Amino acid sequence: MNALSIIVLAFAMSTDAFAAAVSKGAALHRPRISEALRTGVIFGVIEALTPLIGWGIGSVAAKYVEAWDHWIAFSMLCILGLLMIRNAMKEEAEDASPVARHSFWLLAATGFATSIDAMAVGAGLAFVDVNIVIAAVAIGLATALMVTLGVMLGRALGYVAGKRAEMLGGIALIAIGSVILYEHLAVAA
Repeated sequence: MNALSIIVLAFAMSTDAFAAAVSKGAALHRPRISEALRTGVIFGVIEALTPLIGWGIGSVAAKYVEAWDHWIAFSMLCILGLLMIRNAMKEEAEDASPVARHSFWLLAATGFATSIDAMAVGAGLAFVDVNIVIAAVAIGLATALMVTLGVMLGRALGYVAGKRAEMLGGIALIAIGSVILYEHLAVAA
């Protein structure tokens, strides 16, 4: 696998995390660059670790991870999306202001949900001539960059969207999960 292929793979793996980051940024009350960087680092580290895990179990359990990755990602993203929608409705009822910062665990869960496919990619890379550490670092760095940009873009969208930003973010997470599920089922058909 050449350098260009690794770069393309890295940015392809970061697209769903980018979309989730836009929704996270929209749900925040004017996030600072430090919060965007924090979110980018959390997503990037998780996105770099999952292909390493997938590569490690690739020769033993690739069939099992590949068979269920889309269902796991779909379920986690839908649950997180529904929680965000519920919180948005609760906030509207209580007339609460947007959150100043997302919890580490919420970001980690979202980061993991959007990186399940990277685990399956890692499992597939176990059968290809590639330095998995370089590929994982590239995926992590691309994701950190895209998520940081996504949070800041979400900031602009959040100002326009107002209180409905978290609800839109929840809908976006459910949509991302649905697209992941559709893509995997369409390929299998």
